Amino acid sequence: MSEGDESAKLWKVNRTMHELVKDRGFSVSDEEINMDLATFRQSFSNQTGSVDRNQLNFFSNSMANPNEQLFVFFSDEKSVGVKTMRKMLSILEEKGIQQGIIVFPGNMTPSARKVIVAMASQYRLEEFSESDLLVNITHHTLVPRHEVLSPTEKKVLLEKYRLKETQLPRIQLADPVARYYGLRRGQVVKITRPSETSGRYASYRICF
Repeated sequence: MSEGDESAKLWKVNRTMHELVKDRGFSVSDEEINMDLATFRQSFSNQTGSVDRNQLNFFSNSMANPNEQLFVFFSDEKSVGVKTMRKMLSILEEKGIQQGIIVFPGNMTPSARKVIVAMASQYRLEEFSESDLLVNITHHTLVPRHEVLSPTEKKVLLEKYRLKETQLPRIQLADPVARYYGLRRGQVVKITRPSETSGRYASYRICF
């Protein structure tokens, strides 16, 4: 892949990641999302003209809780191993942040994935390959609008329809849309679809 193609790819990946972070309720400026390719190359390319992934790393604060922060780490390692995960964890520890997303160009080794599981009690770590982020799946015409319910909204929903959690349809933790919104087990998502008769209708699914 030429440097031009590589930078265009990373421009798309960077934009989708900023959209994802904003859709999760974290602070992201419109300028970061709407940055054009020329500005992106000018801002993040090194002296050789290729994009420096280390410069793409960013922090973001939750709009609902300013004390809650998220760190997005772009790895330049093709196959992410334990060493890279340790590097990311050291940044989270230093900054006192509990949530981190790692984005990588290739794949992740089984041992690196074990780090995510092993550190789950202290840190919420997520991983996306760059190919996962080339297109924002929530913008696809076939993907209906998804909204994650707050614990209070979930309680009201269950009481209104006199439902138990187990009676709700399910959405898998590994579902691409569930991953995009960072759903956790037990969270409920409202899905709004267009309807020929009523204009639109809502359904609900619980993450498991």
